Amino acid sequence: MTEAILQRVLNQIPVLDQYELRQVQRAVQERLAPREQTRKRRAFYHALRASGLVNRIKTRPPGDVIQRRLVQVQGPPVSQTIIEERR
Repeated sequence: MTEAILQRVLNQIPVLDQYELRQVQRAVQERLAPREQTRKRRAFYHALRASGLVNRIKTRPPGDVIQRRLVQVQGPPVSQTIIEERR
């Protein structure tokens, strides 16, 4: 890709809406992913749909993980508290 084309593509990014940005991100991630991995994933999704186990596959871009703050908890671990409360 020439530098002019790359610059034109980069200049378009600020005007894209959220949905369009996700499409671009997905296309870039697929392009960067190893071809064999992409082929296997598509075959898996196709098999799920063909078997009738699912009607639709919702995809989420790999980098679309929500960053959450850790909450400091005093006392015993939360998992231990949950187990004790269920008894």
